[in-house]
Amino acid sequence: MVAFKPPSPFPLPPSLTHSLYSLSSKHCRNMPQPSPEFSSSVKLKYVKLGYQYLVNHILTFLLIPIMIGVLIEVHRLGPDEILKLWNSLHFDLVKILCSSFLIIFAATVYFMSKPLSIYLVDYACYKPPVTCRVPFATFMEHAKIILRSNPKSVDFQMRILERSGLGEETCLPPAIHYIPPRPTMTAAREEAQEIIFSAMDSLLNKTGLEAKDIDILIVNCSIFSPTPSLSAMVINNYKLRSNIKSFSLSGMGCSAGLISIKLARDLLQVHPNSNAVVISTEIITPNCYQGKERAMLVSNSLFRMGGAAILLTNRRCERRRAKYRLLHVVRTHKGADDKSYGCVKEEEDPEGKVGISLSKDLMAIAGEALKSNITTTGPLVLPASEQLLFLLTVIGFKILNLNWKPYIPDFKQAFEHFCIHAGGRAVIDELQEKLQLSAEHVEASRMALHRFGNTSSSSLWYELSYIEAKGRTKKGDRIWQIAFGSGFKCNSAVWQCNRNIEPPRDGPWIDCIQRYPVRIPEVVKL
Repeated sequence: MVAFKPPSPFPLPPSLTHSLYSLSSKHCRNMPQPSPEFSSSVKLKYVKLGYQYLVNHILTFLLIPIMIGVLIEVHRLGPDEILKLWNSLHFDLVKILCSSFLIIFAATVYFMSKPLSIYLVDYACYKPPVTCRVPFATFMEHAKIILRSNPKSVDFQMRILERSGLGEETCLPPAIHYIPPRPTMTAAREEAQEIIFSAMDSLLNKTGLEAKDIDILIVNCSIFSPTPSLSAMVINNYKLRSNIKSFSLSGMGCSAGLISIKLARDLLQVHPNSNAVVISTEIITPNCYQGKERAMLVSNSLFRMGGAAILLTNRRCERRRAKYRLLHVVRTHKGADDKSYGCVKEEEDPEGKVGISLSKDLMAIAGEALKSNITTTGPLVLPASEQLLFLLTVIGFKILNLNWKPYIPDFKQAFEHFCIHAGGRAVIDELQEKLQLSAEHVEASRMALHRFGNTSSSSLWYELSYIEAKGRTKKGDRIWQIAFGSGFKCNSAVWQCNRNIEPPRDGPWIDCIQRYPVRIPEVVKL
């Protein structure tokens, strides 16, 4: 693998670069001038920075002259006049007591009605064993044997894999390694136990949490929904309390992880002094499609093993050691539209084989869902400068009927880090273009896809773990997690880093982070 180095954000024209190197007193007068385009772009950059600073600090600029005026007036009056003015005021004891009572009452109501702060203490990602790895050669060899009667389907899967953005170290469960695969209920349960229990053990070890201290348990897995439920499986294995509030979410696709976070947040708001554990995973064993429908073969090439366990709490005593504080969760559901509803669907092919069908309109539908989501998220997170520009654009476009292009807010002003669901290269490319992000902003998503594949709802936590492993998370940093799911849904969560986070000594990236980022070619020839 070749280490990837992002290009300089402001490359200089060749003539200007040469002139800078050959600068001398002899040639100062004849030195070539910067190109007009470069000069204008630099000027525009500083104009934009000046505008952002002015609008974002408008209250400060308004208060400064007022404070200066007050200080000048106080200086003009002098101490004698100020003392005389104070003595002329008449205070009534009853009025003072009533005013004090009203102030205390209002403050009490405010603090009692204020939502509880929700903290993410820590999380753990499952790391599959080396024995489960599926290099490209192994994957294609199995495909050729299983689909030997349909070489066109084999070629289609090869083209998908070549352009997928996946690497050679992604993993599939043991049942899929058999020829033909053995997607039995027993194998699916074994995969669920391996992933969930491993992530849970790691979380309990990292946080020091006792099983008896878990008050809320939420498990999300879209396809595999057994009886007893996955949450019951966890309760049985760890002997959790009989009064625990447990939930199992299924059928909600890759965005179910953030739905679980919102559910946990809502429960923690009404249950003070509580701990909530969220487990996000997708069980691959029952999802192995063995037919020849192209719309269903895509998921075979993208989805891989993965899972994560997250500890949330509203206990104030955990505030200091918690990694993040949850600021916002925004959910967008486009299920009222028929195309959106059916773009990701589990169904049978003409031969009666079950698989996940992905529509050709998926990316366009995801773009519309994203647009709806950021319309709600924007006012919550964007600085005043971006909101003002967006408002002026809407007024010009909707009211004045001006032929303006829709203004796309600069979300880089609101967030330091982005965790975009690693659903595939096309998903990351689309969001990078829509949100005008740099290669560094989507680095975590691309590297998580390369190393672990599409791990469904848990992919966001592999990406956040990558950012931490690189030592990039600092106190006050804001992280935006964005995920898409069947239905069709676009959900996002906003976190604020609670403290400086040192690169962890364990985790899914511990043995390979020094190799990343890597250069991922557009096409890997197989």
